[in-house]
Amino acid sequence: MSAVPKHKFTPQEYLAFERAAETRHEYFQGEIFDMAGASYEHTVVKDNLARELGNRFKDGSCRPLTSDLRLKIDATGLYTYPDIIVLCGKPEFEDAEFDILLNPTAVIEVLSESTEKYDRGKRFKHYQSVPSIREYVLVAQDEMLIERYVRQPDETWVITTFKGPDAVFSFATIPVSVPFEGIYQGVEFERK
Repeated sequence: MSAVPKHKFTPQEYLAFERAAETRHEYFQGEIFDMAGASYEHTVVKDNLARELGNRFKDGSCRPLTSDLRLKIDATGLYTYPDIIVLCGKPEFEDAEFDILLNPTAVIEVLSESTEKYDRGKRFKHYQSVPSIREYVLVAQDEMLIERYVRQPDETWVITTFKGPDAVFSFATIPVSVPFEGIYQGVEFERK
């Protein structure tokens, strides 16, 4: 007996489905994947960081965009929803719906147990194929720790780690710094 082949969705089928859906889904190579909900700590850290960045981008040249905006990785065909996208300059969209961004400057993911391996591995490889992405930032939710990867001229990535309650996170290619006290405000690590 042979297995019944799975239906492979086209990007157009995915977008029609996704734009009508009440929950979010990723799309890759013809498959649609449910996106898991986030923990309280994950949401607090993401919202704090987006707010802190928004307050610091007062000149309007950059802006943080949260996980409601879809990002397409042209080189691989992945459609995904990063926790935070930093866009500097004019946005480029896939179509006239203006809900699929193509040119982020930085991508930030808040790590969780269920996504950490993907965020560090396959997802990072997808993001590396986007020429406009200069920085990839991983933010822990269970300790005060941020890892910043910066694209070098030779296309390698250099990591810098920020850690501890007195730390200040800084982008390398965007003139913005955020103290950890603002990023982790309201997170109770002892609950873990």
